[in-house]
Amino acid sequence: MTTPQHKIGSGFGATSTAAEVLAGIDLTGKLAIVPGGYSGIGLETTRALTTAGAHVVVPARRLSTASEALAGIGDVEVDELDLAELDSVRGFADRFLASGRGIDMLINSAGIMACPETRVGPGWEVQFATNHLGHFALVNRLWPALVPGARVVSVSSRGHYFSPIRWDDVHFEHGYDKWQAYGQSKTANVLFAVHLDALARSRGIRAFALHPGGVLTNLGRYMTEQDKRYLGMIDESGNIIATWFKTPEQGAATQVWAATSPQLANMGGVYLDDCDVAEPAPIPADINNRIGIRDYAIDPTQAARLWALSAELTEVNAFA
Repeated sequence: MTTPQHKIGSGFGATSTAAEVLAGIDLTGKLAIVPGGYSGIGLETTRALTTAGAHVVVPARRLSTASEALAGIGDVEVDELDLAELDSVRGFADRFLASGRGIDMLINSAGIMACPETRVGPGWEVQFATNHLGHFALVNRLWPALVPGARVVSVSSRGHYFSPIRWDDVHFEHGYDKWQAYGQSKTANVLFAVHLDALARSRGIRAFALHPGGVLTNLGRYMTEQDKRYLGMIDESGNIIATWFKTPEQGAATQVWAATSPQLANMGGVYLDDCDVAEPAPIPADINNRIGIRDYAIDPTQAARLWALSAELTEVNAFA
């Protein structure tokens, strides 16, 4: 069943918090894996899920930093994972699979944004490699552990407005633009959810992508004042525009809602925003008013093409 890309009237909104969308939901006995679950909205996601009774596995590139950030939060375990290194992805997945446990929620909350040009692996552009290919390989390797009813949640962004998939130069080998590279990786997050849902729904596993909202976190560490003006985060005098931002608790809400809400039962393959299914972007889309989801990011043909390319690059495909 294809879920319409239209609001469902969830009753939640931009100011809802992760705790509020979890009210009345008991996650006792459930297991969640949250890459990036020790920083920013990922940390608030971990906190909210454990408060509701879930056990959360937090794969982290910086183990000591993660352990320190998660100190005092019960029912959490930390393991090592660098999404930019496929050997690290395989190592984490192998260790988890060896534990024999099932996964109820896989929330891909890790990522980087607008960084200087960097190459990893065989010359891959680092934002595409980390934000998309690493998560693609992780989900495919963990596929045997996903239980019926599980949800896979990809944290995308309204930044997908900045670029579709650049099929003729995915790795920016002919000129680098940090925002286009970020936008392409966020488009890839949505397309991944679209095709994963198409492949997995017959087994009772659904996938979603989402925009969490603007939150002041370490994700923006590479941003200049010019970047912040470009995005509308600050005014010409450098003052923060408060209405642009959510709190971390509000920023975590949509991904927590995606992973747990009974309102999304028998749904999937759609992009969410402010704790509801998002509407399609207006045509023509307004790059300065990034509302809704661009058509190229939910195109099933492009989703299937990206899946095939990603499987070729990572040499992993649970559905081959």
